[in-house]
Amino acid sequence: MPTFGTPLTLGLLRNKLREHHLENTTELREITPGVRWELGPFKLEGIRVTHSLLHCLALAIETPVGIVIHTGDFKIDQTPMEGEMFDFQKFAAYGEKGVLLLLSDSTNVEREGHTPSEREVGKNMKELFQGCRGRIFVATFSSNIQRIQQVADLAESFGRKLILSGRSMLKNAQIASDLGCLRLPDAVMTDGERWQDLPRDRLVFLTTGSQGEPLSVLQRIALNDHREIKMERGDTVVLSAKFIPGNEKVIANMINRLFRRGAEVHYEKVSEIHVSGHASQEELKTMINLTRPRYFVPIHGEYRHLGKHTRLAQRVGVSEENCFLLENGDVLELSSHSAARVNSVSTGKVFVDGKGVGDVEDLVIRDRRHLSEDGMVLAIMAIHQQTGELAAGPDIISRGFMRAEDGQEVLEQAKALVLKTLRGANREVRTDPSELQEKVRKSLQRYFFKTLERRPMIVPLIMEM
Repeated sequence: MPTFGTPLTLGLLRNKLREHHLENTTELREITPGVRWELGPFKLEGIRVTHSLLHCLALAIETPVGIVIHTGDFKIDQTPMEGEMFDFQKFAAYGEKGVLLLLSDSTNVEREGHTPSEREVGKNMKELFQGCRGRIFVATFSSNIQRIQQVADLAESFGRKLILSGRSMLKNAQIASDLGCLRLPDAVMTDGERWQDLPRDRLVFLTTGSQGEPLSVLQRIALNDHREIKMERGDTVVLSAKFIPGNEKVIANMINRLFRRGAEVHYEKVSEIHVSGHASQEELKTMINLTRPRYFVPIHGEYRHLGKHTRLAQRVGVSEENCFLLENGDVLELSSHSAARVNSVSTGKVFVDGKGVGDVEDLVIRDRRHLSEDGMVLAIMAIHQQTGELAAGPDIISRGFMRAEDGQEVLEQAKALVLKTLRGANREVRTDPSELQEKVRKSLQRYFFKTLERRPMIVPLIMEM
């Protein structure tokens, strides 16, 4: 299957494919903004947009029924770092031609006004560098080449040695440098080199770990678990990235640990050292006004973002019946004169279990979750096949439920309950292992909930002799 991308995207992808020995499994095709290519019945063109990452494009897709524009992630940065300007003219030209459908980034729709330029980060970071007397640690995404360039330039201008730390940071910086997208100082170092001999006020570490990832450099430093780097009083840490929803607790714990080790920590809520790469309300309005679509679908974001973006589009002039708020799996069918939500397709997580992909049933997942949360109790016994009388046991074994020494009395009472259940069952039930298993399971389930208010997974094992 051919894979299309801009130079930096393909460079990062090529490295990942090589890492997993998959470099010969796909054909990588480089695309250039303004150059059209064909794919089946479609003609496609990449349109330059600005973002926090380099070489980002929107897609204009000419279909047999009309033009579809997919913005991708974007903002409108009038003073971009690399001079790659947002292509107003191309979007307007497609608007004049007639856009059937616009799919537009909704991530930052809750923010009024305009998203600040990436250059603002450089100004604020410079003020931080001026006030630091110890080592500086800057954590950001290893794919954010523009932020890496800003830190490299500041390190050079303040006479500090730049040290790249973290496997992905080293690899991505090398890829971007080879492609001419990144200019690193001549004497850049890695954390394996002899930086310890340099003065503390002459060091800048560029690391991974802005989201508190468990194996990242900054998280290991915070836990005092890094082989080479130990945080010291007077050091400054800059988290130059937005907290991704869901990561807040992990990041907060990491920040607390860094403060305990004497560091001064700057992050988005207390310092302006990060700007979003996504369009705010005024830029989203501009995109709609440039393209003037007949139909509109908000993308990228949670349901509340999609809902707010839909209302924003209606305020700009897209009629309510021409706005479609789709959820994952919904199918929108378009013709040259109509659009309708027609049905839905199956979507969601695909579980990989050993060599099996997508073959783990919901029942198995539910059982594993039950085991992980509540533990397991085994009731093992043997009965005579003809009479149903107990031949051995019952033995009660628990795993992940309670310690045997703490729950000896509870387990002994459970054993007595199993004996009582066996005696109380009629002969027909006692000679049917499946029925007897269900009776034992239910009686133990009621007992553990009544006694401990717990619901372990109960597995009766009844053998016939």
